[in-house]
Amino acid sequence: MVSTPEEIIPELRAHLNEFAEPGENGHVFIGPKGRSLRRSGFRRIWNKIRKDVGLPVLRFHGLRHVGNTLAAAGGASLEELMSRMGHASARAALIYQAALIYQHASRDRDKVIAAALGKALTVAQEKEKKKVSGTQVARKLDTSV
Repeated sequence: MVSTPEEIIPELRAHLNEFAEPGENGHVFIGPKGRSLRRSGFRRIWNKIRKDVGLPVLRFHGLRHVGNTLAAAGGASLEELMSRMGHASARAALIYQAALIYQHASRDRDKVIAAALGKALTVAQEKEKKKVSGTQVARKLDTSV
């Protein structure tokens, strides 16, 4: 079982009420005629939806990647990611986590890092401006000049 963010519960309930089979054991996704959704039927519906929402290259499995990328970026540990993804080995999760973090989350982190470097440079430049050289100190002390 994977926990679901409270924020999407209303959308899930709306989907279940409108599109799913009734009952506690009803299918969450059913075909247009109200029966179990078959692979060929799913593909046809999925392709239409992708096109309708302007994401024609989005793969269904890509939704899983998005969720796990957000979990990794949110600080999920390796053990937590393994559990959420259903991976039995740490190797599979590590490979997956590394790919996600370095390909997706690092783009956002790169901007944060660049901003921090910029701030550090500004601080260093301000300190440099305030520095007084030995010659400047000597001139201020020399009253005969």
